[in-house]
Amino acid sequence: MQKRCSCGGQMTVKLRTVLFSGKVEIDNVPIFCCAACSQSEVLAEVKPDLTQLIEGLGDEPDKQTIAFEACNEWANLLLAVEAKPKSAEARSVEQMLEQRVNQLLDLYLLAQSLSDEAWMEELERRLAQLSKRTIHT
Repeated sequence: MQKRCSCGGQMTVKLRTVLFSGKVEIDNVPIFCCAACSQSEVLAEVKPDLTQLIEGLGDEPDKQTIAFEACNEWANLLLAVEAKPKSAEARSVEQMLEQRVNQLLDLYLLAQSLSDEAWMEELERRLAQLSKRTIHT
């Protein structure tokens, strides 16, 4: 997954640890990184969830480590793709995306049959994260 940097170089997606308030480590945040100029930026698709997570920590958070993939579907998907061989990576993103959407839809049907509104809302939020399909492979 790549995009063009403002310096003209190629930015690639890396899963990085973001440090907040010197106390909170947020692991596996998808970030575009440029090898040419070292510029980095959080993927637009995950920025709202990262912002919400940070805001929820408050002004004086306790020392902790948070697995971002637990609250963001793109981070979860990219972490799974990273574990695959590089030759299969581009193909894997689309396949894994489709599989994950199908899993979430199956879970949604189960939540709906149980009339579990809170679970349905959580699944809708996760499906909405994956519907933002601007990541280039």
